[in-house]
Formats: sequence, structure tokens, C-alpha cells
Amino acid sequence: MKKVFYIALLLLATFLNVQGQSKKDVYLFAYFKNNGQDGLHLAYSQDAYKWTALKNDSSFLKPVVSKDKLMRDPCIIRGADGWFHMVWTVSWKDKGIGYASSKDLINWNEQQFIPVMAKEEGARNTWAPEFTYDSNTKTYMIYWASTITGKFTETASAMEDGYNHRIYYVTTKDFKNFSATKLLYEPGFNVIDASIVKDKGRFVMFLKDETREPAQKNIKIAYADQLTGPYLKASEPITGNFWAEGPTTVRIGKNWLVYFDKYRDHKYGAILSSDLKSWKDVSDQISLPKGLRHGTILTIKQSELKQLLKQK
Repeated sequence: MKKVFYIALLLLATFLNVQGQSKKDVYLFAYFKNNGQDGLHLAYSQDAYKWTALKNDSSFLKPVVSKDKLMRDPCIIRGADGWFHMVWTVSWKDKGIGYASSKDLINWNEQQFIPVMAKEEGARNTWAPEFTYDSNTKTYMIYWASTITGKFTETASAMEDGYNHRIYYVTTKDFKNFSATKLLYEPGFNVIDASIVKDKGRFVMFLKDETREPAQKNIKIAYADQLTGPYLKASEPITGNFWAEGPTTVRIGKNWLVYFDKYRDHKYGAILSSDLKSWKDVSDQISLPKGLRHGTILTIKQSELKQLLKQK
């Protein structure tokens, strides 16, 4: 009788474990390939380390806005309304970004072009937009990197076509009405690829130091008490002796896992930390679809993944 009881307990534990696993969120990586001309690619993972491309690594959404019609650096978040919202780089030299929304990551509403730098005379580009939701103000902040000719000349360089970026932003509550464009972060160096997440009572900005002379090309961190700043002085580099860009982070328990594009080496890297100070390189533990480039990670439900897996 005792044996039957223990077997029943074991079966119950197994059932509850399976049920728990089935309800666990899945990690989703939104990314682009090549120059971004074919649009949005998605990959999923159960552990945030081993990734599998969805839809045979073909596009889920082809870009149609702007002259160049690119979809680079896609950033997707689940909004307070339950919808998925995405922004992306539409061109190397345009003054705006792309935006679209979806209930299921499969069927997307009409793509829009948001001219965030149109009123900024001398603006040369609008790169790698991302957004973060502030639950306190119920506001989304969209931010990106731009070079404005004649600004911040103290850090200007003739190399790399003279680009000299800072991070700018707008805010919105509905993706229809937007605030005026403002400067978000001036760290005293050429900066791109900001990615901001909330950590308890503060906001953490992962960013790329784009300085070319002498070369930095690494990932750093800056903090702020408010989403719109001011952000403090950037930290020392958290990545190693290689060129890195496009940071995106995911929380796994108490740990921070930061992915980034080792773009000169044509591969991805990852680092892990429990305190945002000491970092361990775990690049040898990750596996990603071939050709994956600068994207962002979010979580979705198992039921949502099930529908994505049906796409051919």
C-alpha cells in the first residue's frame, strides 16, 4: 500500500512539473539577416541559450515603408494593451523609423513611418530604435541614435563617414501622437544601440561606445532614476577585446544575460552577471541561427509559440 502511495505521489509530481513547464514563458529573438531587405525573422528558446529559427528562418513581415524598404534592428515589446509593438531601422540615411503592431506576431497592422528626426536640421540618420514602457506614467519612450551635422564636434572623427551619434527620444501613449524629439543621452562620446530595461526602482541602459579613435567599440552601462533620464556617466566596458554592438538583455532568475553582435567576427556573444558589475563570458554556451543580426529578446506564452510553429 505504501508503495502504491509513493508511486501516486511521484506521478502527481511529474504531472505538476509538466503542467508548470507548459505554462512557462518562452524566449523569442526578433532579428534581421543580411541588410534587412527581407524583413523580420524570429527564433525561440526554452532556456535563452539554445535558439531555433521559426518558419524555416524565412521572414514573418516584409518591409514596405521608406525609400530603402529595410527592416533592420527590429525591437518588439508586449505593450500594456497586450499587443506586440515593433520599431525598426528603415534606412541607412532616412530621418524616421518604422512601426507596426500585432496581436499574434503573425498578422501585422499596416506599417507606419514615424518621422522622428524630420524637424532636426542636419540629421543624417535614425538607427536602431528601441522602446521601453514606463508603468508609472503609462508612457512608451522610443529612442534611437542619430548624427546631426555640426553638433558635438569635440568628439567628431573623419573616419567611418564622419558619423558622431547621440541618443534621442520621443514619448507616446498610443503610437499616434508623439512628443517633440529630445536629446536623451550625451555621454561625451559617439554612442549608438541603446537598450533600456527597468531594474526595481531604476532604469538600466546598455549602450555601445562607438568611438573610433582610439577604438572602443564595446558595450557599457548607464543608470537613471527616471526613464527619460538624466542617465549617469557610462561604466567601464562590460565586453571584451573585440568589437561588439546591438546589446539586448534577458533576466533569468537573478541573472542578467546580455547578448550582443560580434559583428567583425560574424558571430554572437553573450555575458552573464548577477549584479551588473562582474561579468562572465558565456559565448561558448549559446547557439543561434546562422546569420542572425542585431535584434531583441522578449518573452511569449507557450500558446503563442504553438501558433508560430504552425507557420510555414
